[in-house]
Amino acid sequence: MTIYGDREKCYKCYRPKSSCMCAYFCKIETETKFVILMHPKEFKKVKNNTGHFTHQSLPNSELFIGIDFSDHKRINEIIATHHSYILFPSEDALNLTETKPSRSDKPLALFLIDSTWSCTKSIFYHSKNLQKLPHMSFTTSKKSAYEIKEQPNEAYLSTMESTLVVLEKLNKHNIEQISPALLEHFLDPFHKMIEYQKELINNPKSNAVRYKRYKT
Repeated sequence: MTIYGDREKCYKCYRPKSSCMCAYFCKIETETKFVILMHPKEFKKVKNNTGHFTHQSLPNSELFIGIDFSDHKRINEIIATHHSYILFPSEDALNLTETKPSRSDKPLALFLIDSTWSCTKSIFYHSKNLQKLPHMSFTTSKKSAYEIKEQPNEAYLSTMESTLVVLEKLNKHNIEQISPALLEHFLDPFHKMIEYQKELINNPKSNAVRYKRYKT
C-alpha cells in the first residue's frame, strides 16, 4: 500500500484501500505478451481504470504511461523481439475471430491502448513505431458491463473486457492453452469494482457526486 494525499491506496490496483480489488485478481499465464499503453489522462482515472486490472491479471504484461512512444527503449525492444500487433479496428486489421495470426519464430505480442478514442488517436499520431505495427481486431456479440461509465458506442468494450475476448480467441486458435475456469473468473475484479461503485451511487448518503445516480 502507499499513501496519496490523505487516503491510503493500493499500489497494485490503484484503488483506495477501503475498496481494494486485488483479492479478486485471477492471474493468467500467457505465451502472448500484452503491452498496455496508457494515456496520462487515463492514468488519473484510477478508481475505474481497467488497464491496471488487466496488467495485474496478466503476469506476462507490461504497462507504460505516455503519449509519444516513438523512442521508448523498452517498447522498441519488444517490437524488435516479438511478432507484434496492435489491437485497433481498421479495414486491414487481422480479424482474430476468423483468422489465426501468421506463424513466426518470434513470440506474439499484442499492444493495447488504454484511453478514450480521442486520446488513442493522439498516441497513434505521435508514436511513429506504433503506426508501423499490423492491426488486430475481433468481432463479438458481447456488450460492455461497464454500467457506471458512458461508452461512446454500445459496441465498445473496456480494456479488460476486450482482453478477455482476445484470450478466448487465442485459445480457439490454440495459440494459448488457458483453462475455461480461469477465463470465467478473469473479469471478477472488474465486476466487483462496478458492484462497489453502484452501491455508492445508489446510496443517498454517499459523497460519490462525480457519478450519475444509477438507474435500474
